[in-house]
Amino acid sequence: MPDLRDGETAEVQGSARLPYILKNISGVYSCSCPAWRNQSLPIERRTCKHLKSYRGVAAEQERLGALLPAPVTKADSNTVTTPALLLAHTWENNVDLFGWYLSEKLDGIRCYWDGICFRSRQGNVFHAPDWFIEGLPSTPLDGELWLGRKAFQRTVSIVRRQDKSDHWREIRYLVFDMPGSAAPFEERYQQLRDQLASNRCNFAAVLDQCRCEGADHLQEELARINSLGGEGLMLRQPGSLYEAGRSSTLLKVKTFHDAEAWVLDHLPGAGRHRGRLGALAVALADGTQFSVGTGFTDAQRESPPAVGSCITFRYQELTDRGVPRFPSFVRVRRDVEQQGALTAGSSKPATTRTHKNKEPSSMARHFEFIDENSSKFYEVAVRGKDVTVRFGRIGTDGQSQTKGFGDTAAAQKHADKLASKKLAKGYHELAAK
Repeated sequence: MPDLRDGETAEVQGSARLPYILKNISGVYSCSCPAWRNQSLPIERRTCKHLKSYRGVAAEQERLGALLPAPVTKADSNTVTTPALLLAHTWENNVDLFGWYLSEKLDGIRCYWDGICFRSRQGNVFHAPDWFIEGLPSTPLDGELWLGRKAFQRTVSIVRRQDKSDHWREIRYLVFDMPGSAAPFEERYQQLRDQLASNRCNFAAVLDQCRCEGADHLQEELARINSLGGEGLMLRQPGSLYEAGRSSTLLKVKTFHDAEAWVLDHLPGAGRHRGRLGALAVALADGTQFSVGTGFTDAQRESPPAVGSCITFRYQELTDRGVPRFPSFVRVRRDVEQQGALTAGSSKPATTRTHKNKEPSSMARHFEFIDENSSKFYEVAVRGKDVTVRFGRIGTDGQSQTKGFGDTAAAQKHADKLASKKLAKGYHELAAK
């Protein structure tokens, strides 16, 4: 099939009812599909399966390979430059993975070494100590800053610091690719091993890879990693090139868990969800409270599960405080009676279901928000007629403010309102110890 000439368009039938539109405007190729539109990369670095199908995989790899960033110089090491990283698709059991390269999916922070400093996926600098980066090559590297399994929150709290503290001695930089190389994966992997072996960097290592021997081997490895508290597996296609954006040559395989929770409250939405459900405030059987804000259809946001009903949600793992990570709504449990789930007029789980009721008049409610760009906490406590909030970066004492009210009921109402706002913004409430 001929390539698109400058200013030319073409239609490609995808999964939608109407065909997607491919364009070439001065060498910038685009597609109207959601996968192309929703990427966080600059438009000239984006691709999708429709462009690959129309132009050919080799042509797209050649185009994107020419756009890979060169190592930055010291003069511009403080600028924010978004790295053009290779991103994974989720394996949907539609590809035979025999012979692919298999490694553990690390529960760390994706980190791009540009030859001068570490950068996040968004291009922000991670302030690693000089002794940590000593020995790293001047060529770009792609890897993760990793402390250990089930230690994501601790990793974030260390990496987000700007004081280049000795806490970095707990971290390792596990490298799995070389963005600046045009060689196939096998050659890039050997180049990595050779470079790190010769440079002798004390805090960096190459992530181990092995060949997938088939479906049984894949499931055995996934079960083994899960039993160790790992997150899942990554699979790389043999002979694949490093390309910017999501690629079918890199697949992630994860196991998610299902659980049940009781609906405590409907939290209002913001942005395009303004005026309808933003998230459900829910509680587990042990009283752990958190919010579920994804997995809903538009219809479910318009008519959400009733307060008191039981829902099934899917999550990746539990934090060290027992709060589900990345919870996503699945369905309402129609086989569980709503009656008795909550006490009359109460927003707390009924004691008859062995939930642990909190005492907001004396116990502080603690919330945390952690992603690649921020790591912060928020705490609200009611003491008599006063409401005290404390907030700041995790790992610091933060700052506190106290506000007085006419009676204890008004103070409690204000505290509940503050808590609901934080849950709606994506904060997770941590279980009281």
